[in-house]
This record gives sequence, C-alpha cells and structure tokens, in this order.
Amino acid sequence: MAISALIEGKANNLKLLPDNKTSFFDLFTAIPVIVSAFTFQFNVHPIMFELGKPFDITTAVRISLVLSAAIYFATGFFGYFIFGEEIMSDTLVNFDQISSPVGLLLNDVVRLSYALHIMLVFPLLNLSWRSNIDEFLFPHKPLQAKDNTRFLSLTLILLAFSYLAAIAIPNIWYYFQFFGSTAIVSLAFIFPAAMVLRDVHGISITRDRMVAATMTVLYHSPGCSNKHNCRFHRHI
Repeated sequence: MAISALIEGKANNLKLLPDNKTSFFDLFTAIPVIVSAFTFQFNVHPIMFELGKPFDITTAVRISLVLSAAIYFATGFFGYFIFGEEIMSDTLVNFDQISSPVGLLLNDVVRLSYALHIMLVFPLLNLSWRSNIDEFLFPHKPLQAKDNTRFLSLTLILLAFSYLAAIAIPNIWYYFQFFGSTAIVSLAFIFPAAMVLRDVHGISITRDRMVAATMTVLYHSPGCSNKHNCRFHRHI
C-alpha cells in the first residue's frame, strides 16, 4: 500500500523533526509505548525452562528483539507514510477508511494476523499474570498444576476481566499512557534495578550498580511525560 501510494503521489511527506508547536517533552509520551512493546522479562525464565538447551534463550531473546523492532518500525514508518497526521493510535481504524478492493483485502489480512497474534501472545501473558495472582491470593495452597479447579477458575476470571477491559477502554492509548508509565516501567526498570542494587548474593559489580541506578532515574521520564502523571506522582 505504501508503494502504491508513492506511485500515485498520495504518500505523505515524512518529518524528521516535530513542528514548532510541539514541545520537546511531548516526545517522552512515546516512552510508555516503547517500554510496553519491549517488556517481556517475566516470560524469559518460563520459556527458558521449556527449551531443550536453556542457554539458547540468549539467541531467542536477541532474535525476538530484532524481529519486534523491525515490525514496530515498519508499522510506524509505513503507517505515517500512508496516513500522515491522520494516523490513529489503532492503525486498524485507518485501514477501515480505505475503500479500494486491495485495501479492504489487506485490511482483512491484517486483522486476521492480529487475531492470530493475540491468540499466541495472550497465553504467555496470562501465564505470569495467573501465577502472580495465585501466589498473592493463595500463598499456602499447593501448586496450580495440582489443583485444576483453582487453575481453571483463575484462568476464566482473568480472561473475562481482559475481555471486559478491552471493551470498556475506548482507546488503547489510555492503557499505554497509564500502565506504560507506571506498572510496566516498574517491571522493566525499577524491579530489576532494585534487585541489582540490593545484591543479596553479593555478585553485582560497580558497572551493574551504575546501570541499575541509571535505570531507576530513567523511570521518572515517562512517569512525568504528561501533566496527569505528574499530578499522580505528586499526590503519592
């Protein structure tokens, strides 16, 4: 579609720098989205235990990062190339406005691929979520694998909650702004950095502690990227 728009002269001009009306600090509103896209640490260990060779997790993580970055870059670049300033936080909405047969076909393909993506990703996210909820609510109960009733109940409750939240939230940007600048940033930066700084086993070196301290400081940049988040932090 981008190539077709370029040939027909309908492509939008790309901007390397924001307009004068845009504040420099507005760029930080993208940090919660980026952090949300690359937060996957809680899935590394469960996946590693499933591998025949646990040390292959390093290669798997690197390949995943490269593929994810390429897909995100292509989506953002070509999305803006086609729709320009009219691009929305959910690009699927933009594709709905295309009336050409090819555009409608691509729209259906993208939606089907996105549905397949959700089907494959949700079990991984639900795995960590369910385990943490189970340990929080039932710390003295046996493992989930030994209690099918508790396992199915938690799975169905979390699944229903996810569906209701997806229906209730009108724009995914609200999710990225709130959770991306609070909970997800904590998972990606604060908690790992806190474990390194605490250094229970005494294995952290000076470089590790410097990186951990830097990560802790960086937490405040997405958290104060907009007025609402800054007010939220001041109240806390």
